Amino acid sequence: MRVDRAASRSTEGFLRRRSSMPMWVDLSWRVALVFGLIALVLLLHWVGRDGLKDNLDNHISFVDVLYFTTVTVTTVGYGDIVPVTPEARLFESLFVTPIRLFVWLIFLGTAYSLFLRNILYRWRMARIQADLHNHIIVTGFGTSGQEAVHELLARGTDPREIVVIDGSEQALELAEAQGCNILCGDSTRDRTLKDVAIHRARSMIVSAGRDDTSILITLTARHLAPRLPISIVVRNEDNELPARQAGATTVINPVSFAGLLLAGSTSGKHIADYMADLAASGGRVKLNERFVKPQEIGGPLSAITTGLGVRIYRDDRPIGFWEDGARQLQTGDLIIEIVEGDGAGASREPA
Repeated sequence: MRVDRAASRSTEGFLRRRSSMPMWVDLSWRVALVFGLIALVLLLHWVGRDGLKDNLDNHISFVDVLYFTTVTVTTVGYGDIVPVTPEARLFESLFVTPIRLFVWLIFLGTAYSLFLRNILYRWRMARIQADLHNHIIVTGFGTSGQEAVHELLARGTDPREIVVIDGSEQALELAEAQGCNILCGDSTRDRTLKDVAIHRARSMIVSAGRDDTSILITLTARHLAPRLPISIVVRNEDNELPARQAGATTVINPVSFAGLLLAGSTSGKHIADYMADLAASGGRVKLNERFVKPQEIGGPLSAITTGLGVRIYRDDRPIGFWEDGARQLQTGDLIIEIVEGDGAGASREPA
C-alpha cells in the first residue's frame, strides 16, 4: 500500500495506536449524529410552528417546517428568489441540502487536515502516554523487530503494552495492525524516547538495522533510564563490546547464534532443534526465568518442582546446576529453568 508522504509527515512524532472502533462504525455514528441534530431542530421547529410565517399561503405545513429546518441548519438564506411549491421545497430539502453539506465537509476536512488533526493527535497521544506503564519499547521494526514483537504476542503480551518506534510508515502500519502503539520518529533523540515514557518502561529492544545507530539509541536510552533492561541486536562481533559499554543489558548477535546452531548440529542432529525449541514460545519446551520461592530456600536447585533448573543468578553471577552454589538456594536467587512449552502436546516424543 502506498502511503502519502504529506500524510506521513503530518503524523510524524505522534504516538498512536489502532482504534478499537472499525471505520464503518466511526462513520455511522457521525452520520447518525448529524441526522439526530437535524431531527431535533425539526422537532423544535414543528412544536413552535406558530411562530413561523409563510409568505405564500400563511399556512405552515410539515414540508414548510422541513424546508425551514434545512435552510436554517445549512445557514442558507434566500432573498429575491424563493421556492414556493412543495415540490421545489422538497427538492431543496432532500437533494440540494446534502450537496451543500458535502461542500461544507470539504472545507471542514481541509481545516481538519491543516489544524484540527494535530490537536486531535496531541490529545490522543496524551491519553496513550498516560496509559503507558511497565511497557516494552521496540525501536526498529525490520525483520528482527517484527520477529520480536511476534514472539512477544505469542507469549501472551498485550499489544497495548508494546510501543514500536520506526521512521517508516509502511513498517508502522504492520505494527499498528497488530494492535501495538506506534510512533514515527528518530529513536536517537531524547524527545522521541521521552514521548514513549521510557522512564516507566519495563524493557527495551533495539534493532535499528545498523550497529552504530543501535548503539547510539542505547546510549540515549541509558542516560534517560539508567535501570532499564535494554536488549540490542548487533550484526558485527566487534560491536558487541561497544554495545555493552553503551549500556546494553543483553547483546544478541544473530550471526553468532546461527553459528552456535550450526556447530551444535555437528555434535548431534537433534541438538540444534532442541536449542531452537527452547528459544521459541511455540516449542515443546521453553526457558523460564523467576525468583526463588520461600519454600525452596535452603534446598538444592535440583529439587525444584516447577521445571528443570539449569542455572542460578546470584548477585548477577551465573551459577551452573553442577556447581557448589546450586546445592543450596538463597534469598534473591534468580532461577533459569526449562519448563513445558505450548507445543508439548504436539508430539509424543520426550522433551
